[in-house]
Amino acid sequence: MIEHGYIQVYTGNGKGKTTAALGLALRAAGRGMRTYIAQFLKKGEYGELLAVKRFMPKLITIEQFGLPEFHHQENGVLSVEREAAEAGLDAARNAMNSGAYRILVLDEINTLLHFKIIAVKPVLQLLTEKPRALEMILTGRYAPTEVLAHADLITDMQEIRHYYQKNVQARTGIEK
Repeated sequence: MIEHGYIQVYTGNGKGKTTAALGLALRAAGRGMRTYIAQFLKKGEYGELLAVKRFMPKLITIEQFGLPEFHHQENGVLSVEREAAEAGLDAARNAMNSGAYRILVLDEINTLLHFKIIAVKPVLQLLTEKPRALEMILTGRYAPTEVLAHADLITDMQEIRHYYQKNVQARTGIEK
């Protein structure tokens, strides 16, 4: 088991941040370790949610704290977005302090901070309160420097080429 957990950040404009976090959760599940994943800015039946419910409901818990539609900056921050984000942070804090999980994933938290849906201070507080044996992963584009300063591992996913540039929509089973 983990004696010392680290803070990992997966950021950047390239594809694969959530996928990397899910891969880590899958690897941990193979060793009998439990993971809690708070998905911010997401709501709906993404493939990872369906797979976890079907194959690993006792080892990986995913809860979503977003709206069915993605955040649009031109609309400003909606109160329901802020409420969902705050509920997600509360749930993540409860999971972290429960002692039931070895890994905590805050999926899209960096993007949430970038859009200023929540302030960075409560996230930094979560990082400083992290129990020693808990591994914590923060994903999303635009990781703020304050979060990066706490990280033990930072991976910057760089986009070189993406089929979205050719107007290919998110595909079921691949991107969602």
